[in-house]
Amino acid sequence: MGLNSAIFMASATSSSTSLLRPPFTTFSPNLQQLNKICNLRINSDRRSSIRRDKCRRLCCSQVQTENETDEEACELVSGVEVSIGEGSDSVAAYLLTAVKNNNGTGILLLSDIFGFEDSCTRDFAYRIACNGYNVLLPDLFNGDPWQKDRSMASFEPWLATHTQTARTNIAASIKWMVESFVAAGISNKLGIVGFCFGGGKVIEVLAEDSDDRFGVGVSFYGTGIQPSVAAKIKVPVLYITGDEDPLCSVKVLEDIGRDNVGGSKVVVFNGRGHAFVHRPSSSEEDKDAEGAFTIMRNWLHNGLVVEK
Repeated sequence: MGLNSAIFMASATSSSTSLLRPPFTTFSPNLQQLNKICNLRINSDRRSSIRRDKCRRLCCSQVQTENETDEEACELVSGVEVSIGEGSDSVAAYLLTAVKNNNGTGILLLSDIFGFEDSCTRDFAYRIACNGYNVLLPDLFNGDPWQKDRSMASFEPWLATHTQTARTNIAASIKWMVESFVAAGISNKLGIVGFCFGGGKVIEVLAEDSDDRFGVGVSFYGTGIQPSVAAKIKVPVLYITGDEDPLCSVKVLEDIGRDNVGGSKVVVFNGRGHAFVHRPSSSEEDKDAEGAFTIMRNWLHNGLVVEK
């Protein structure tokens, strides 16, 4: 089936919609129990806060309730470093959980090529968590993400050797989340979100999700997306890109729209290039990054929380 709605063209100067706080249920993750089930090892050096100074624009938005703004809810997020599995095959990850008003839903966040320790990516993970979610951000590249100071001549060899590593680590992370949230009866469905490289992997994961573990997906300017692969997806996907992004063109998303599952949506921001949502570089991009985040947040809420 084609997309239920046509491609949405978002103005570069459009303002974001009002932030509405959904009714959450109370849930407090028991990390000791997760340790027994999933070989989860909590790093003794817990980080009390996320590094927000380098990506100031992605600080947690205020959450608007009926007649007031609840700023406290955005601050009650716990972040711990975890290790999935044991020995040389273990995967490092960062787990952020909403301490207050946790809705019990797990979100797998897949990074771009700069890895899970990148401050902008962790800030975005924090921001998702402060809206009530449990966000797992795994290391896709075993401690060797792409570095900006490397020669571009070495990029393709790096990508070739790290793509399979990423697939293996994503599979381990999904298994961990299924055991931690779905099998434990905490969450009925998982959500998956990714940027750039990770946005492309979102499509691959959902296309291969024969066990129906995921309820919705969000792909921010995913790279390497194949329409033939996307056509196999059985759940709604939100695609967000800019019309000036050379790595995730509108044409590719239009091709996907011809065969993709009904209920999916493509949102295109005018005048925006690659990575504008999690790495905004101007006040104009700030506005669109905020708008894109609001669209994503509503998508996750409607697809995962409302549908519980």
